Amino acid sequence: MLFSASFRRFMCPCNNVRKLCSTLSPKEVEVTLEAKSDAPIIPPRELQYPPLYQKPRQAWVENFNKLEEEKLAIVDLHPDIFGVHPRIDIIHRNVLWQIKYRFVSFAHTKTRAEVRGGGRKPWPQKGLGKARHGSIRSPLWKGGGRAHGPRSPTTHFFMLPYYLRVLGLTTTLSVKLAQDDIHIVDSLDIPTDDPKYIEDLVESRNWGPAVLIVDESDLMPKNITLATDAIPHINLMPPYGLNVYSMLKHDTLVLTLAAVNAIEEKLLLSLHRNDGIHTNKKYRVDHV
Repeated sequence: MLFSASFRRFMCPCNNVRKLCSTLSPKEVEVTLEAKSDAPIIPPRELQYPPLYQKPRQAWVENFNKLEEEKLAIVDLHPDIFGVHPRIDIIHRNVLWQIKYRFVSFAHTKTRAEVRGGGRKPWPQKGLGKARHGSIRSPLWKGGGRAHGPRSPTTHFFMLPYYLRVLGLTTTLSVKLAQDDIHIVDSLDIPTDDPKYIEDLVESRNWGPAVLIVDESDLMPKNITLATDAIPHINLMPPYGLNVYSMLKHDTLVLTLAAVNAIEEKLLLSLHRNDGIHTNKKYRVDHV
């Protein structure tokens, strides 16, 4: 890895190493940084399905174990995941789908058979000059039943096509990265389980008030789990639960390096799978 002069000055943790960086070769700089710095060494990432016509996007890897922000390394991000053209219509369709598939309407009206009373014929069929009626609970009468009214429970579930869901995730991740709302950290290990530490860290780094933290597994470290348990606007999520609605609901998206690998692996597999004829079939109840 070649270091420019400004990059050397920025990455060096102390004045002594900064002085050495101006005189050493790039290989000696790496050895010196490894020996002098307490920060972990972040190996370069090898992108799956390397892009042919686009350059990889890049982002800083930050620390999470101290309030003071430190830039540990620069990682490459796949442009097919983090560099997609912003399709706001696709994002809107994903949000609408997520809102509606969990919505159940409980609006309910009674039919003429369910309204109390109205068992006898109000007057004879003929002879009185009145209109013909068979029950005072007919929909024509005040206090009668409702014809074609809403019946509960009514679900609004529908399934969005497979590749629209995949494109919704890649578009939202790309928009978040373009707006500088994605922050990549080396791990979620923090020194304490005090919620005040997380609140101070978010404030000191000028993150948005609502933060979504994503790690590789749903078994998060103990300290980060306890610290965020009492904070309603800071949430933890595994990669398999990542969705468009949650990413838009939170101002800042924090990903670990392991989560970035898992997200890219899953989405790239979805984009390059060769059984699209099956995934594009109409949704069935027993669909997998």
